[in-house]
Amino acid sequence: MSTSWTLFVVVLTLLNIGVLAWLLIANARSKPDPSAKDSTTGHVWDGDLVELNNPLPRWWFGLFVLTIVFSIGYLVFYPGLGNFAGKFGWTSLGEADREVAATRERLDSLFAQFRGRPIDELASDPAATKVGRNVFANNCAACHGSDARGAKGYPNLVDEDALYGADADTMLASVLGGRHGIMPPLAAALPDAGVDEVAHYALSLSGLAHDAPLASAGKPKFEAICSACHGIDGKGNPLLGGPDLTDDVWLYGPGDLAGIRTAIEKGRAGVMPAWGPLIGEDRARLAVAWLIAQREQPVAAAATPTPGASP
Repeated sequence: MSTSWTLFVVVLTLLNIGVLAWLLIANARSKPDPSAKDSTTGHVWDGDLVELNNPLPRWWFGLFVLTIVFSIGYLVFYPGLGNFAGKFGWTSLGEADREVAATRERLDSLFAQFRGRPIDELASDPAATKVGRNVFANNCAACHGSDARGAKGYPNLVDEDALYGADADTMLASVLGGRHGIMPPLAAALPDAGVDEVAHYALSLSGLAHDAPLASAGKPKFEAICSACHGIDGKGNPLLGGPDLTDDVWLYGPGDLAGIRTAIEKGRAGVMPAWGPLIGEDRARLAVAWLIAQREQPVAAAATPTPGASP
């Protein structure tokens, strides 16, 4: 703040306090006429409503005095007069930094007890999964659901059908580094009835109702174009995130012909951001541990934050 603005703030603030003090003292010295039965200010409303001219009660006057004294004391010890920082040197930024540091210290001591332990071991530790539950609820549930069972376009994380692998290390890598799964649109590569033929072949891989002649015609096209990601047998490729098409588990819908045709014609693009820079490895490991624990308990409760555990 410039010097001129500082002077303006100081003068305006002190002038306001001074005027308030003068008004208080001036009114306290004003005494009603003792000879008058009911001394009034002379104001009359509605013909008979008047304002009595009685002095403030002593306790009320004392409260006003205390507020003035408090305001002066506050301005001496805390910032309030322009660039004057106050005797204590307190700032809201410094207070925030101290609170953040205290919170980090408290959380670090909480996570320290789980650090270095295998994730599979943490999955059987109720204290660890309690914290992991809150980490998931606060960071992951918006996409994957409070019970981690996913939604359209967001995978179920508590079943064995994992695009990139269901082991603890692979899941941790997904959380820390994120994933970007892309299926290119293939309408141009499958002209005429090619899209329908491959779609019916994909249905046949999962044992769903399909047109057998179309599926038979689609098989060589699938093997030539789609097997690079989905495998020659349609069981997927975890290295590329290519989903298994034989298990009747579908990420973008119920697995009907219309949805499969849309995926083939227009492609799909799924992005999971990298959470490593946001939550760190300690939290990520606990979230993965909670997911593994839920996989072992398929009817577990939804991940709503638990009071007293880590955010």
